[in-house]
Amino acid sequence: MIGAFSGGLIGAALLLALLALITAIRDRPMGVVLLAGLAVLELALLVQAGLAVAEVGQVRERATFIGYLAGTVVIPPAAVWWGRAERTRWGPGVIAVAAFTVAVMTGRLLQLWNATA
Repeated sequence: MIGAFSGGLIGAALLLALLALITAIRDRPMGVVLLAGLAVLELALLVQAGLAVAEVGQVRERATFIGYLAGTVVIPPAAVWWGRAERTRWGPGVIAVAAFTVAVMTGRLLQLWNATA
């Protein structure tokens, strides 16, 4: 894993969470901006997963690492599905929680990765 890329990913996820939170507070349904943000986040997570899987042999807690990695990749599509189903302010609320969760899990991935370096 590349630390700078993961740090940027954490920052992007937190920015998306803030944007979704503002949308929820304004009592607006999920729009194109949040969908595009989730799509970009998912693409970046897939790139990170590809880079991490290529060198997963150097991680001590391999099962935990793979679990967190798989979880981060699954969360944004699930958030899109749930957010589009919920047409009230809680749709963007789901996106905010999902993006924050991705940021925290990516931070944990970095901790697991750096424990072996």
